[in-house]
Amino acid sequence: MRRLIAIALPLLLALPAVAQEQDGGDDDGSVSGEVVNGEDIGSGMASYYGRELAGNRTASGEAFDPDDFTCAHRSLPFGSKVRVTNLANGQSVIVRVNDRGPWGRGRVIDISQAAAKEIGMHRSGTARVRMTLLDD
Repeated sequence: MRRLIAIALPLLLALPAVAQEQDGGDDDGSVSGEVVNGEDIGSGMASYYGRELAGNRTASGEAFDPDDFTCAHRSLPFGSKVRVTNLANGQSVIVRVNDRGPWGRGRVIDISQAAAKEIGMHRSGTARVRMTLLDD
């Protein structure tokens, strides 16, 4: 039974994304002006950082704004766009890399508070996510 769930769950989580891509996309295959295709860059635990760091300088030099859709990643170039999908509920958000991290053990990405709210992880503080690097 666990094997069946392990096989079926990723397929079920992909359904909302596929349905969204088929609903009202532009003629070029994109949804809301974003590129649909991208490179899967893995999954893992995400966390978020919030208002307590507002105004601090990020590694890219800009001030951190918890209301922007930004993230910290250890190695992706600044300005890269990443789709982060919460595997628990299938909700996704697109964030821009502007900082380095996360430095917490077992974390693969830190997202802003606004992005965390968008994918429903602002209450728990962490979520298992899949990341997709989007083409510009």
